[in-house]
Amino acid sequence: MKVKDVPQDEKYFINTNIRDICYAIDEEGKYHQVASVGWKAKNEALALTWERINEEAEAIKKEVLAQKRSPLAYYMHLKLFSVGLLAAYTGIPRRIIRRHLKPDAFKSAGLDYLEKYAKALGIEADDLC
Repeated sequence: MKVKDVPQDEKYFINTNIRDICYAIDEEGKYHQVASVGWKAKNEALALTWERINEEAEAIKKEVLAQKRSPLAYYMHLKLFSVGLLAAYTGIPRRIIRRHLKPDAFKSAGLDYLEKYAKALGIEADDLC
């Protein structure tokens, strides 16, 4: 691909500093790293992925409202956190996080846990409840 042909289809990276690096050939035939803000095929794949994530999150939300899962499960899914990743960000042991995924255990979680979860998930502690 030529430097001038590197796709610049800005959709998901609008107003961010995130860029893909592509390798392209200049006029002299040398490879260079060229920043790209996206391309159509990747944007379509991202759109499908986020659509599915949001559908799954809505299903989890229904389970939360039915008292089958805790709100933590919903926000973890929405923010793409696994139990292990949340444990790494918060310092809370995995077994405690797994326990807090159950509604009854989550209700008894202390404020310190809620604040750590909220900070890691990028939300307010009140929203988590």
